[in-house]
Amino acid sequence: MSSEEKFSWLRWLCTIFGLLFYLGDTGSDFMLSVQYFRSGHISWAILTLVFVLVGSVCIQAFSYAWFKDDKNNAEDDKGLSTYLIGIHVLQIGIFARYLHLLKKSFKVLRSKQEEQEELIGLATDLSMLRMFETFLESIPQLILQVYIILEHNHRSNLQYISMALSFLTIAWATVDYRRCLRQSLSHLKKMPSGIPTVVYLSYKIFTITPRILSLTLFIMLTTFSTVPMACIWLLGTVWAFVEETSFCTSRALEHLYRAVVGVILIFTFFNIKGENTRVHMTLYYIINVCQNLAAPILLFLLKPESERTDYFLPILFFILVSNLMGLGFLGLYYSLLHPRGPDREKIDVDGVDEIDGMKHEPKTTRLQRFLQM
Repeated sequence: MSSEEKFSWLRWLCTIFGLLFYLGDTGSDFMLSVQYFRSGHISWAILTLVFVLVGSVCIQAFSYAWFKDDKNNAEDDKGLSTYLIGIHVLQIGIFARYLHLLKKSFKVLRSKQEEQEELIGLATDLSMLRMFETFLESIPQLILQVYIILEHNHRSNLQYISMALSFLTIAWATVDYRRCLRQSLSHLKKMPSGIPTVVYLSYKIFTITPRILSLTLFIMLTTFSTVPMACIWLLGTVWAFVEETSFCTSRALEHLYRAVVGVILIFTFFNIKGENTRVHMTLYYIINVCQNLAAPILLFLLKPESERTDYFLPILFFILVSNLMGLGFLGLYYSLLHPRGPDREKIDVDGVDEIDGMKHEPKTTRLQRFLQM
C-alpha cells in the first residue's frame, strides 16, 4: 500500500475528532430537548428527541446487520451475538465501533503490523453510518432549530452550540465519507487532499446550506409544506427501488436503505449505483435551485410582513449567492479536480472491468454497492 492508502496516525486522530463530533452533536441535542421540556416547549422537545432517536435507531440497525454479515464466514459465537444485540439495543453500537477502531488501530500502528485493509474497512463502515446519521438527524435538527429561531424568536446559547455542532458534523461526515469510500475501493483513484478536498467540501456546504434555509422558509410559510417534502422523499425512494439497489443482505433492511436514500436526496445528490449520472445530477440541481429560490419568493408574496423582518433579506441574499457558489464549486471539482478513472495499477493486478465509467472488482462487496459521490 502507498502512504495514501494506509491507516495512518493522522487517520487515527481524525477518528478521535469524529468520535468527539458524534458525542457532542448527540449530547447537545439531548441537553437542548431537556431545556425545552423545562421551559414548557413540549412539542419542540419531542421533535428534537424524535430526530435523535430516528437517526440513532436506523444507524444501529445497519451497524448490527454489518457486524452480522462480517462474521458470517467466521465461527458463530453466541456470546458475541448477544453482546452485539445488547450494545445496539442500548443505542451505543456506534460508540463501540469507535472504541474498537481506536483500540485496534492504535495497537496496529504501534507494532507496525500489516492489518491495513481491515482498519480501512472499519473506518469506512463508520463513515457510512455517520453519513446516514448526518442526513437523518443533524440536518433535520438544523432545520428545526432555525425554524424555532426565525419563526418564534426563541434563542439560547445551547441552541447555537447544538446548531454549530450539527453543522460541523455535516461538513466532517460528508468529506470523511467521500475520502474513506474511495480509499476502501482499490480500483478507484484516491481523493487528493488539499485543494480538491476543500473545493469538494465547499460544493457540498454551499448547496446543502441554502437547502436547509429554503426548507425552513417553506415550513414558516405553512406547516403543510412538509407534504411536498414527503413527496420529494417518496420520489427519491422510488428511484432507489427502480434502480434496484442491492446493498443489504436482507429485504427488510434493503427497503430501509432505499428509504434513507430518499431522505438524502432531499438535501443533496448522490449517485445511487455508481454509474454515469451527469444528466441526473444536472436535472437534480436545476430543480433544487428553483425550489430554493421559490421559498423566499413565496414567503414574500403570501406573507408580505416577512419582508420587514431582520432576517428576510440576508437569507434571500445568502440563498442566491450560496447556490451560485455551490454550483461553481461543483463545476470546478468535477471538471478539473475529480480523481477520474480507475487506478490503472490495480486494473493490471486485479483485472477490474470497466462499466459505465465506474469500475467493479470481480468480488462484490457492500462498499461497491453503496452510494457513490
